[in-house]
Amino acid sequence: MNRRVYTSAEEFSAQNTELKTNLPYSEDLSVLGEAVTVCNKTVHNRLACQAMEGCDGNADGTPGELTIRRYKRIAEGGAGIIWFEATACREDGRANPRQLWITKDNLNSFKTIVSEIKENAIKSNGYEPLVIMQATHSGRYSKPEGVPAPLIAYNNPIFEGDNPIDKSRILSDDELDRIGEALIDSAKLAEEAGFDGVDIKCCHRYINSELLSAYEREGKYGGSLENRTRLLRECIEGSIKSTGKDFIVSSRLNVYDGFPYPYGFGVSKNGGIVFDKEEPVWLLKELRDLGVELLNITMGNPYFNPHVNRPFALGGYDPEEHPLEGVARMLHGIAELKREVPEIKIISSALSYLGVTAPQVCAGFVRDGGFDFCGFGRTILAYPDFAKDILSGGFKKEKICICCSKCSEMMRAGGTPGCVVRDKLYTDIYREFKENHK
Repeated sequence: MNRRVYTSAEEFSAQNTELKTNLPYSEDLSVLGEAVTVCNKTVHNRLACQAMEGCDGNADGTPGELTIRRYKRIAEGGAGIIWFEATACREDGRANPRQLWITKDNLNSFKTIVSEIKENAIKSNGYEPLVIMQATHSGRYSKPEGVPAPLIAYNNPIFEGDNPIDKSRILSDDELDRIGEALIDSAKLAEEAGFDGVDIKCCHRYINSELLSAYEREGKYGGSLENRTRLLRECIEGSIKSTGKDFIVSSRLNVYDGFPYPYGFGVSKNGGIVFDKEEPVWLLKELRDLGVELLNITMGNPYFNPHVNRPFALGGYDPEEHPLEGVARMLHGIAELKREVPEIKIISSALSYLGVTAPQVCAGFVRDGGFDFCGFGRTILAYPDFAKDILSGGFKKEKICICCSKCSEMMRAGGTPGCVVRDKLYTDIYREFKENHK
């Protein structure tokens, strides 16, 4: 069965029917150009750039030359929302030595890049995008000096097998309290830097996300659903109270991990790995009641089961399911949550594999009320002006991301990821990197 990214509507339609994925499709893309209000701010269209980490910052956490280049291209691309990449709240929470890290001492560099994003967007498109900073602590995947230095919520045999992480690396409740304080401080710094909002990151098995499945942990951060979501809820509540009324406090939120209880969130406690919305719906309603108006929804773990959160044509392994089935799980699952909590504006994920048909599928979901914004990740590396093309008629086949996973390959191997296929600069970086790592 064909696993290539779709280059024609006919190809997509045939597999959508064959696999019974039931993804809607609309030739009318006008709904994607509609303006939407979030926290008294106008978002000029329904297209969003997801947080794509470049691993190209400076040692002190400030944006580097490649970071600045990337955001200039993205800003000029026309998307209504730019979800700024993972930015550490503490040094021990950096996922690599080049991950961005916001502090009081380097705040001016963030003020500069936010200002440049908005200026470039206005110059190219006539409007400012909403720019949301993703505040993170990498937890299990912390590697601030280039070697693993995990800080975990609990031991997990699915990841660790017969070599569990030393128990000294399990964060105490007091240590988690301090991480929460650092995330709230990052929210305040993000507002001071000029960002329109902050994302208290809770996805892809970083520390807040791992806590969601801490069923067997003792103390105030484990066991009950209330305890497992405590750090996220308290960080969001604290950030809301510590920032202005029009500052957006949000989260990129994992609603499904894709591995069984008691190690996965969003699955049944009775076995299996089918998406179970009960606990995610409870959490969304709690966040709504705290005042959250915008959420960015995702699933899976890019380190363990990347086919769940970013279905690929080529990657490090061959999943048992067809990539379109993974896309369908994500998009239909998000639509289920939107029906349960219609008050929250929701950004989708996992769209790049749809290729040239992504705009039409997005338009179908938005038209039907499945979600409010269409979030593109890998696509923005290959096709930074994707939004302009969607708003003027649709994707161009020669510009789409082909989901070859080379950007992820570079990142996992310690390089600076970009589109090896569409961006000559990264073609050269990739060749040099491969040569140096023979």
